[in-house]
Amino acid sequence: MPKIKSHSGCKKVFRTNKNKVTKIGKPGSRHNTGSKSTKFNRSCRKGSMLSKADQNRLKNII
Repeated sequence: MPKIKSHSGCKKVFRTNKNKVTKIGKPGSRHNTGSKSTKFNRSCRKGSMLSKADQNRLKNII
């Protein structure tokens, strides 16, 4: 039985810490930030955590 490869797109987006909590970046922070509000841009820097349901769904991919 061959090994399951990790998904290349997911490797670039998700980060997992030692507690197995997956951190992701906020959407909308990549481009056209000049027209977005400063409050929105500041909140996008922090990132967010992936929900427990999504972590279970993506466990095998990462």
